[in-house]
Amino acid sequence: MGIVDWFSGSLGELSIVDWFILASTLAFIVLYGVYKTRGKQTSEQYIKGGDARWWTVGLSVMATQASAITFLSTPGQAYTDGMEFVQFYFGLPIAVIIICVTFIPIYHKLKVYTAYEFLEQRFDVKTRSLASILFLIQRGLAAGITIYAPAIILSAVLNWELKYLNIVIGILVIIYTVSGGTKAVNVTQKQQMIVIMAGMITAFVLIVTQLPDTVSFDNALTMAGNADKMKILDFNFSLDDRYNVWTAIFGASFLMLSYFGTDQSQVQRYLSGKSVKQMRIGLLFNGLLKVPMQFFILMVGVMVFVFYQFNSTPLNFNPAAEKAVLESDYSGDYQALQSNHASILEEKQEKQIAYGKLLENGVSAESNRLSNELKVLRSQEESNRQLARDLITKADPTAETNDKDFVFINFILHHLPKGLIGLLLAVIISAAMSSTASELNALSSTTTIDIYKRFSGAGKEDDHYVIASKWFTLMWGIIAIVFASVVSLFDNLIQLVNIIGSLFYGTILGIFLTAFYLKKIRGRAIFIAALISEVVVIACYLIDLQDNGIKILPFLWLNPLGALLTMGLALLIQSPKDSLPSTPKTVLNE
Repeated sequence: MGIVDWFSGSLGELSIVDWFILASTLAFIVLYGVYKTRGKQTSEQYIKGGDARWWTVGLSVMATQASAITFLSTPGQAYTDGMEFVQFYFGLPIAVIIICVTFIPIYHKLKVYTAYEFLEQRFDVKTRSLASILFLIQRGLAAGITIYAPAIILSAVLNWELKYLNIVIGILVIIYTVSGGTKAVNVTQKQQMIVIMAGMITAFVLIVTQLPDTVSFDNALTMAGNADKMKILDFNFSLDDRYNVWTAIFGASFLMLSYFGTDQSQVQRYLSGKSVKQMRIGLLFNGLLKVPMQFFILMVGVMVFVFYQFNSTPLNFNPAAEKAVLESDYSGDYQALQSNHASILEEKQEKQIAYGKLLENGVSAESNRLSNELKVLRSQEESNRQLARDLITKADPTAETNDKDFVFINFILHHLPKGLIGLLLAVIISAAMSSTASELNALSSTTTIDIYKRFSGAGKEDDHYVIASKWFTLMWGIIAIVFASVVSLFDNLIQLVNIIGSLFYGTILGIFLTAFYLKKIRGRAIFIAALISEVVVIACYLIDLQDNGIKILPFLWLNPLGALLTMGLALLIQSPKDSLPSTPKTVLNE
């Protein structure tokens, strides 16, 4: 299918109103970013971004983290597993406070363009290069995923060509990121966050208003709780459990500390702040609002679950997977499962309506009986869905049977009025553009400052580095598009991003924590320690991937493992005769 055929063929999938809202929203963001950053910029303006106020810093930090994956995967996560995922973010306020106290004053004092410049002053050039290369690897992969995430789902649901979606999203981001650098990313992210939050609030209101008249919001929460979707806190300590309070406080805190404190895509957002005060307030603003925002997005997913207790759902939410099995030799078996699925849904909906009416009059023996019967029906429904997933795998082993990421987009396309579909699609693509722009901007800055400028020699004019940064932005944009075209869908996209981060963040964080707090450690010791630590972390993950019954650590625990192992090995390797160079010590002691 050519690109002209793709556009003409896909017009029928959405109304003209939806297309207009989608196209005009995206065009406004791109053109606004180009307009606001027109004119010549110095390398400091282009790479650091100038003198942003705290609200720009805070919204930019939030928008960088809130990718399309957040708005596609998180509601699906809540639909399937409930509200427990919110615990993942409990470590964020802890991390933000540490960064505000320790990281920000030092970055500002040294007037660094990237976080990794500090490491050369504290240790040596090879440690700086190692940390920046680890960042470039993991963030380069993540940039591809932030493009791929909305593209794969939109292509499956709307029957759009995946390769063209990857290219279109990538090109839109590249245009204004190359044009205006960090400032363009900052100013557009404010608009993107407005679009994103307006869309999610609108979706939430519409979901609640489309519930049956007999089901109030309180009763909807009761129904969700009856299905075990409202459990938020889990204090049971288990390394096999990805999301509990202890994993959040110890595992996720290290991930958040590394992400917000050492990942250039985030560091660059608050380095653009006008002063230390503006940087700190902006980061604290994000730390305070991120957990409620994530809670709200999960609640959207829970309300989608309640909505679908009264409305029909496909046997598998991934239309591409269903198409594959229905065109195979297993079509008859799958249709039999679909018929059984319809019967279960019909009985479940009747009992759910009766249960809702009883809840209006308070809990009774009859409502408890219906509650138990509904649990049995939901169990039957899930068993049926598992049989369907097994058939899909038999029909096409490459098909994605895990349909969490398709739940919310299914609701958007089939249950929202015209116009709002375009708005919610704009939310998804805007979020992808927002995160990808930050990532490309950070990848370009790190490549320009930590690699190119550091090793290309002195004597080049300032304009040279601005031009180089633009070319590196384009280069990383192309790499991200290429990677987005070859990556495969994972168990859950939001987990995939966190897994990639966890493979590298712990080691990078260990380098920085050593720099800040272990003042006797020098470059040779931390460099060797970081290399060993990274090998150990990757080995642990690869062993866990093998189906051999050996499980070492869940991926979130790789973050503290990498950080603590790096620091511990550095202490063991460091010779007591070595001493720290005087200049960085002076900076750290001030």
